[in-house]
Amino acid sequence: MPDTQTLVTFAAACVLFAIIPGPAVIYIVTRSVDQGRMAGIASVFGIASGTLVHVPAAALGLSAVLLSSATAFTVVKYLGAAYLVYLGVKKILGRDGELTPEGTPRQSLKKVYRQGAIVGVLNPKTALFFLAFLPQFVDPARGSVTLQFIVLGVLLVLVSMVSDTCYALLTGTAGQWLRDRSPTFGRRLAWVSGGIYITLGVGAAISGSRTPAVASD
Repeated sequence: MPDTQTLVTFAAACVLFAIIPGPAVIYIVTRSVDQGRMAGIASVFGIASGTLVHVPAAALGLSAVLLSSATAFTVVKYLGAAYLVYLGVKKILGRDGELTPEGTPRQSLKKVYRQGAIVGVLNPKTALFFLAFLPQFVDPARGSVTLQFIVLGVLLVLVSMVSDTCYALLTGTAGQWLRDRSPTFGRRLAWVSGGIYITLGVGAAISGSRTPAVASD
């Protein structure tokens, strides 16, 4: 097990990592503004669940296998990118849920959660981050390296969830305020949020770096 000082230092680093907006935060914010606070929180739990898959993978060395294989990394990267583009196209076409009386597409929270989990799993940069960041806080002299990876990985996910939930609540409230004051806001937002998903997908697809580096959530 990591000692107390290591856990405190790691937690502080996690806070800095979590509050810097990255693709996951942008995804959660977009979902929150688009469909409200509960959808944002469902996305937070979905992203966290998907990210948790990378924790045992990193602990068991599966992430290292992914990063050492150009083919495997590329396949996962393009699958994740294609899924984001798919979500964006559905949003723009208005085919991602039932329409409310105001004309804003709505999805069940279960579906929102599931989509977030898929986005979290199909993110090879998460595996890269885990292998670049966590080993700096792992000490073989403190016992099982696998257990230390799991403890630190879960702590990172929990800290990120707290930060992401704050983003979801704040932006979800702002989105509701705007919807209440503009009957056409929902339709315009569908185009904007769809464009953001597509941009995230294209950005993920064309990013060619496979060098481990600390990246924002």
